[in-house]
Amino acid sequence: MDVVFNSLEELYERIRPALTTKRREMRRNGFDYIKEEDIWNYLKEVKWLNSSSLALHEMVSDVLNCDNDLIDNYLKTKLNMRNRRVYFDDQDDK
Repeated sequence: MDVVFNSLEELYERIRPALTTKRREMRRNGFDYIKEEDIWNYLKEVKWLNSSSLALHEMVSDVLNCDNDLIDNYLKTKLNMRNRRVYFDDQDDK
């Protein structure tokens, strides 16, 4: 029996328990800032980008077995792409 999802949101909600488990594992390993959304986005934009017809169990396996450092590097790269602003000391206020 094939499970069909009508939207990415529905699929996300279905594999959310696996994402939560992975987030907890990452927190135990010092990646306190990683969220479920970060793991999902990494897999969607990198791991599953050119995949088609993935089974639900394959996606859950990808979530649980994905390398923590790859997710971390993905997130850091995404954050570095955002516009950054230079902050100076408060010396100008003195």
